Amino acid sequence: MYQKNPTIGKGFDWILIWLFVIFVMVGLLCIFSVEYRTTDNVIESFLGFKKNYSKQLFYFIACIILAAFILLSDSKLFTATANISYLIGIVLILATFVIGKEIKGSKSWIPLGFMNLQPVELCKIFTSLALAKYLSMLDMDFRKSQSQIIAAAISFAPAALSIMQGETGLALVYFSFLIPMYREGLPPGYLITGAAMAILLIASLLFSTKVLLIALACIGLIFIYFNRRQIKRSTTMLAWIISIWAFCSVFVGIVVPFAFKHVFKPYQADRIFSMVGVDNPFADKNAVNIVNLEEQKAKQKKSDQQNYNVKQSKIAIGSGGLLGKGFLKGTQTQGDFVPEQHTDFIFTSVGENFGFWGSTLLMLMYMGLIFRIIAVAERQRSTFSRVYAYSVASIIFFHVAVNICVTIGLAPVIGITLPLISYGGSSLLTFTILIFILIRLDADRQMVLR
Repeated sequence: MYQKNPTIGKGFDWILIWLFVIFVMVGLLCIFSVEYRTTDNVIESFLGFKKNYSKQLFYFIACIILAAFILLSDSKLFTATANISYLIGIVLILATFVIGKEIKGSKSWIPLGFMNLQPVELCKIFTSLALAKYLSMLDMDFRKSQSQIIAAAISFAPAALSIMQGETGLALVYFSFLIPMYREGLPPGYLITGAAMAILLIASLLFSTKVLLIALACIGLIFIYFNRRQIKRSTTMLAWIISIWAFCSVFVGIVVPFAFKHVFKPYQADRIFSMVGVDNPFADKNAVNIVNLEEQKAKQKKSDQQNYNVKQSKIAIGSGGLLGKGFLKGTQTQGDFVPEQHTDFIFTSVGENFGFWGSTLLMLMYMGLIFRIIAVAERQRSTFSRVYAYSVASIIFFHVAVNICVTIGLAPVIGITLPLISYGGSSLLTFTILIFILIRLDADRQMVLR
């Protein structure tokens, strides 16, 4: 007698699956609200593959097929191919230097005809798998410096290549892999050092180098004064204070000026300083003096355009008020005032159409998604699955936090998408694979994968 197979769908985390579907549907509505005009035929435009929301719908259908394939595959496939897939990802990034297509100043895309593939986006998947594979090795001792260096090299090698492509925004995403490394035993001193450097960097944007160096010297003297008794008993405390002071002074006095003069491009440095409302103190004054009046005007015009996106974004979000203007009723959205609104600034359509409460609900949904992934991570028996799950949660958190901070003017524009909502085949494909590999691994959580 025929019996229905009871194992289909058994063990899958349906909460994650439904959250994925809901987020993509919200994204389709947001993209539709940005591009739809009253003269458009909705059915024809959705099926025509000409509008971005039409393309996103087809990408979604393709992702559903891919997700089904992932769910029906063997979990051991991902552990067995983790290293080779990482190598393929690195090769694809390197290929962009030869056959890559330049879009908005970044040569990080491979044209495929029906879409442009961004390897550094896909490489987040491969890096998550490779890091999970390395940290789940039987003889792994993550307390050793050698193991920490190898894990850092796996995580940040794609970021280094991304910076060489001019794609600094996505390169920053790879710092999210510090969170799963911290979960697996990375000493908190690294995170504290990173946080301190971030604070010093922000202080460098707000105050002059001379003022900061004087402040650091005063803070060092204060620490010496209050710890003078311990210093008398042992000079170790004094050595630590002097070392930290010297490190901070070198960072503020040498590293930061060098980075803004020689690492960041002039427009990137200007964009960062404009975020805090000050002029770039590290700009080449001699270069400004030798340009003619027309070049000065062009430079000023370009500087004004750099802030235009964020200004229009804040206007759109602010105009939504508490409850929003209603779906398809946003004047900023319908008037095409916000550039790149269907991709990096998609959050503005939520703010204008649905207001403060709609934006808050979306952020709560993201919090629910991230906490659900963390809960899934903590119930894994396998180190591989746990590290991979934390990698997925960290990547999503970083994308959400940075994208929303950019749209409300709390971070410089660095081109990071809002997960599952922003338009883009590469972005949707990446997050689909990330989430559904996790669901597949979780379904086999009773197994110990290595």
